[in-house]
Amino acid sequence: MLTIRRSEERGVAEHGWLSSRHTFSFADYHDPRHMGVGPLRVINEDRVQPGKGFGAHGHRDMEIISYVLDGELAHQDSMGTGSVIRHGDVQRMSAGSGVRHSEFNHSETDPVHFLQIWIMPDVAGVQPSYEQKYFDSESKRGRLRLIASADGRDGSVRIHQDASVYASLLEQGDRPLVHEPAPGRLVYVHVARGGLSVNGVKLSAGDAATIDDGSQVVLSDAERAEVLLFDLPV
Repeated sequence: MLTIRRSEERGVAEHGWLSSRHTFSFADYHDPRHMGVGPLRVINEDRVQPGKGFGAHGHRDMEIISYVLDGELAHQDSMGTGSVIRHGDVQRMSAGSGVRHSEFNHSETDPVHFLQIWIMPDVAGVQPSYEQKYFDSESKRGRLRLIASADGRDGSVRIHQDASVYASLLEQGDRPLVHEPAPGRLVYVHVARGGLSVNGVKLSAGDAATIDDGSQVVLSDAERAEVLLFDLPV
């Protein structure tokens, strides 16, 4: 079955320095109908004003992926890791037994626009760890590029969960992309920007679709789209 989650249905948080849209229940936004899909627990679309950000705070037992769409996001954590991520970078932090980190807009002049993604791990209490990799636009253009997986295959970042995350850049006129999930798997498609059709249903930026019957997923009719596809256990 195909279930659509429209952008305007998401939770809203406006804090002046931060404008956020919550696909699933998060912080002050709670909707028991939208608590996540499989182990996928959070997709927050955040826009942070110049020089602002999230001060040091703690996490445990969560796989946290940051995916920048525009701008620069600075990261610092209690493991001693410090970095700046930009479009094309994928940052993975396994919180495990406990870690503290901060995230700030690295620019004093331009906003940063990014997705913060949380995936529940399949093992608790692991040693916290950090990983960052760059995936250039050509590697995602017209194809599903694996960016996160349980085994780190194909150069993806490694997460503690039987999940595979793909990114794609699609233009008008590109051939349809087909993803064939294994039996019993869930697929979640999130449109980060632009538009495209998922199994014939048109989606725009911020929209998403869940496919929970094991059927193939067809991405077509793209209009300058950037999309993330999650292949998940039930």
